[in-house]
Formats: sequence, C-alpha cells, structure tokens
Amino acid sequence: MAGQGIERIPDSLGYLVLTEDGAVVSSGGDLENDETVATKISKMVYTAVKLVTNNDRKDSFKRLTVVYDNFLYAATISNHKILVSKRKYVPQDPVAA
Repeated sequence: MAGQGIERIPDSLGYLVLTEDGAVVSSGGDLENDETVATKISKMVYTAVKLVTNNDRKDSFKRLTVVYDNFLYAATISNHKILVSKRKYVPQDPVAA
C-alpha cells in the first residue's frame, strides 16, 4: 500500500502510515518497519488529541511536530490513519531585532 503521497514529501528521510491503534500499515526510508517510533509517535498523538477539551472543530488536533537537532517527526491524522514523516531539520539563526 502506498503512503498516500507521504512518501513524496520533499527532504523526507522516511515515513510511517499507522492505523488508529498504532499498527504500521506502510513505511519507508529511515522509518521502514520501525515499530518503536510508531509506538512512541502514536502515544504522543493520542495525548495531544486528549488535550483538546471542547468539541469545537477549530480547536481540533492538526499536526504534532517533534524536533531533534537535525531531523523532525511531523505527525497528523487523516482518514482514520496517523501519517508520520521524518524530515531534515536545519535550524535557522535567530533574527537580531
């Protein structure tokens, strides 16, 4: 099964497509069959979803980003799946005011 286009994200290092309960549907790149990352990201996504306390759709969960020194994980929910992309991260120098 294709990653619903997630495998074509520019500068992507890898991807996971997970079921709502965190099982890997498809994967590629650095995240190929990475059950450890799948479990950790799905737990973080469920925690983020629980933090929304009202039923107002504009406050619903959209994206979770976990940033490391030189890469990041971006996770979102779409069509009852959790889509995770591992991408390069190049921090920008702060702008002097």
